[in-house]
Amino acid sequence: MIKTRITDFFGIVRPIVLGGLMWVARSELASAVANAGGIGFMTALTFPDPEDFRAEIKKCRNLTEKPFGVNLTFLPTMRPPDYPAYIRVCAEEGVKFIETAGRNPEPYMEQIKSAGIKVIHKCTSVRHAVKAEKVGCDAVSIDGFEAAGHPGEDDVTTMILVPLTRDAIRLPIIASGGLGDGRGLVGALGLGADGINMGTRFVATREAPVHENVKQALVDHSERDTRLIMRTLRNTERVMHNPVVDQVLEIESRGNTRIEDIAPFVSGLVGKEMLEIGKIDKGILAAGQTMGFVKDIPTCQELLDRIMAQAEEIIREKFSQVMAT
Repeated sequence: MIKTRITDFFGIVRPIVLGGLMWVARSELASAVANAGGIGFMTALTFPDPEDFRAEIKKCRNLTEKPFGVNLTFLPTMRPPDYPAYIRVCAEEGVKFIETAGRNPEPYMEQIKSAGIKVIHKCTSVRHAVKAEKVGCDAVSIDGFEAAGHPGEDDVTTMILVPLTRDAIRLPIIASGGLGDGRGLVGALGLGADGINMGTRFVATREAPVHENVKQALVDHSERDTRLIMRTLRNTERVMHNPVVDQVLEIESRGNTRIEDIAPFVSGLVGKEMLEIGKIDKGILAAGQTMGFVKDIPTCQELLDRIMAQAEEIIREKFSQVMAT
């Protein structure tokens, strides 16, 4: 067994986290990760109505007795969701952990902390991690440039970002980006992290509530099959390469791109439809370079068993051999 500050923090037996994944991190997947010994975070904004999300929390609790959490992403928008309502639902339903992402969570920290909820803030730079510690977050999840979705604008990889963050803060750290097996877990621990977050790897599991075509596409693609879109808008997103992505990149190449120009291609509802009906060439799929590690579609239990066995073998066998010489 590998015991870290993150296993103690969450009360889990394996330092592996399913972070928030829009449309995907629902009760089925979060509970499967929890039952396998890690912890899963359900994405609140997948449910536009906070009361619908309350029902999802109850559903997750019926599927597992293990700890799970909620992801709440603070979006830059003219019509923000009712964040206080989502936080109130979490408090009333006894949620113990909230993973915040996007903008600074400080405006909501008093409401969250007064409910006894611990906050893990998702960061893409050392400076963001330092700020998270300053405003009272309890842990940080740090995304390297390899990660799916929005890896920030600094283009710093996990190998650099994790140890620099470890040097800068005292909080527990969850490493994210380019991590999908036991080798990555051991490497992340060596860099100073206390656990790892996986997204892309968990989408290609039996319990992930997406079409089988999506899962198979992750198996069929490699680490070279991602592209970065919306760089011109300074809202960079790493996605799986397909014809829709090429259309977006062509529009961006013309210059002076507005979000309205690419909205029909990158809309979240378009992505949701693709996940549901499995038409891979009809939408945008956030995917990290971890696709190179995706060779099959296991259950979450099988995946975590495999990761931990590989990590423990490396620590037990390879490290002992190195020290012996």
